[in-house]
Order: sequence, then C-alpha cells, then structure tokens
Amino acid sequence: MTGSTRPCRILLVGSSGGHLAQLLALEPVWGKHDRLWVTFQTPDAVSLLETERVYWCHHPTNRNIRNLLRNTVLAARILRRERPTVIVSAGGGAAIPFFWIGRVLGAVTIFVEVIDRLETRTLTGRAVAPVASHILVQWPEQQALYPNARLIGPLL
Repeated sequence: MTGSTRPCRILLVGSSGGHLAQLLALEPVWGKHDRLWVTFQTPDAVSLLETERVYWCHHPTNRNIRNLLRNTVLAARILRRERPTVIVSAGGGAAIPFFWIGRVLGAVTIFVEVIDRLETRTLTGRAVAPVASHILVQWPEQQALYPNARLIGPLL
C-alpha cells in the first residue's frame, strides 16, 4: 500500500458516528492489514470496534482548543509508539494532530471527505489538506473543492 518494504500498519482516526461508519466501509482496504483506531469512546464506537485495537481520544473536538491540545499530546504518544505507515481519516477534529504529526514522521496520510459535503470543505478537510498525501472524494462535485482529489464514489 505504501510502496515500501516496511509492513503496512494503518491508523484509522476520526470521530464516532458517521465518520466511523465511513471508515468501517473501507474494510476491503484495511481488513487484511495490521491496524489500530483512534476515536471517541461512545457506545457506538465501543460496540463497533470491540474486536479492534483502539485508542480513545478526547471529545468534543469542534472548536475545542483544550481537547485539540490534549489530542495533540495523545497523537504524539501514539504515533511514536505505533509508527503507522498510513493514516486514514474520514473526518472529525481528532484527525488534525494525527495528520500533521504523522506526516512529519513519514506516514502516508489519506483524507476521505465526507459524503454529505458538496458545496464547502469540512473544517477537518481544510485543516489536513496541506499535509494530506491523498484526498479522496465521494462525489464529482467535491473535486471542485479539492482539485487534486481522486473520486472514489459513495462509501455508504
């Protein structure tokens, strides 16, 4: 997946709820790889990821500077310990520090813009686009928002 001889370790990071559902829809891509997750410790995430390796991050993240700082410290610790080769997110503010620190550490970063944004980029999309190795979109209209994005079609 990364083109290197190093085994692929995927970190899937994002909010619970719809963002998590979109990451789970990518199971054909990540299913056979060593992987770990970072998301909110909510009932849906706990249930859906009960057989996965998960780190719980701090929430809420929407415009919450305190939790952004806490998640930045968490990202630094997890990324140094786990050394993922690929980081994938379908959004949520928790992804921001993981993308920035992960890219500095040499990880490939892949952002999937959410399915329901057609006219404007999400806050997370705007924040991670400068360090995203790849941006994937689900609708042709989203390619106007991210000119170098690859169209993958709807995940859900």
